[in-house]
Amino acid sequence: MKALLPVLLTLSLAACGADTATSAAAVAAAKKQEVEQAEATKARVQQQLDEANAMMQKRLQETDQQTR
Repeated sequence: MKALLPVLLTLSLAACGADTATSAAAVAAAKKQEVEQAEATKARVQQQLDEANAMMQKRLQETDQQTR
């Protein structure tokens, strides 16, 4: 009986470690997805800013040509 107790404790602690590792892996996967979504949003916003800047530049050129 005394030999069985350490074995059971070891097994129960090992199971907790597996749960912790699984939880950590799930959190890491979720964070990875958040980062990917943030990068996609950043790229989309940058594209919109570039388009707005190009339109503004075009309008400035058109206005400049009209005033000559």
